[in-house]
Amino acid sequence: MTNQEIKCVGVVVKPNHKEAWATARELSDWLEKRNINLIGKPREETERFGAEACGIETVGLEKFQAQADLIVVLGGDGTMISTARLTGDREVLVLGINYGSLGYLTEFRIEEMFGALEAILAGDYEIDRRVMLEVEHRRDGEILESGRVLNDVVINKAALARIIEIEVELDNLFVNSFRADGLIVATPTGSTAYNLSAGGPIVYPSMNAVVLTPICPFTLTNRPIVVPDAAAINLHLKNENEGVAITLDGQIGYQMRTGDTVSIRKSPTNFNLVQPPNRNYFDVLRNKLKWGR
Repeated sequence: MTNQEIKCVGVVVKPNHKEAWATARELSDWLEKRNINLIGKPREETERFGAEACGIETVGLEKFQAQADLIVVLGGDGTMISTARLTGDREVLVLGINYGSLGYLTEFRIEEMFGALEAILAGDYEIDRRVMLEVEHRRDGEILESGRVLNDVVINKAALARIIEIEVELDNLFVNSFRADGLIVATPTGSTAYNLSAGGPIVYPSMNAVVLTPICPFTLTNRPIVVPDAAAINLHLKNENEGVAITLDGQIGYQMRTGDTVSIRKSPTNFNLVQPPNRNYFDVLRNKLKWGR
């Protein structure tokens, strides 16, 4: 992806967050002075503060994906993760302004926003390209649901369900049948999320890898596996069980039945984060994981 002229900015705002909406109003005024259009993707729930009051033109998903050259995310990591489903197939820049608690992905502080925008408009920025995964949930050969994830795909059981068995294939080669409470398929970005809590490794963001991590495996020798992200991964739910679900980035979920298959492939589109010039990945890790404290 080459540095491109920014003609239209899309904005995604953390729901019902007064300060984030106030910043959206400032952003609207700042862009209007520079003759740059600002559009927003409306959410299903009713916002208490409203895009129209902030000077933001709300548009449908197709128009948002087609027109936005830069997406400004005013929120936390959850808002950023949901933005991964809004980027479409274009290589769009994403600038994350942290209004959340963690800030793994929304790395810019609010006071840094306009300086970062000035640099982006001048073409002076670096891109942190993050891998995303395309997911299909199949039953009897029919695609029931599909989606894209930035963090992870998780199959897990309900609280009172028995241990489930998930058969894993990699490029049509049998890997293992994991008997566990579930299985996580995580990108390098998602390696510091649920994968880390389940005992999986931290993977550097630019690595071309995917992590398969069993959740509370029945056999302790079933350990996390790091595989190439170019591989085709197929997960088969083998045993009869009630209350098994697949979740995409922890935000969208579907029920599964015995015999269902989940197919996972590397997305042809990256998630292109604008990188802060004064911080790096290890600065973020040390801060968020409190290393050395």
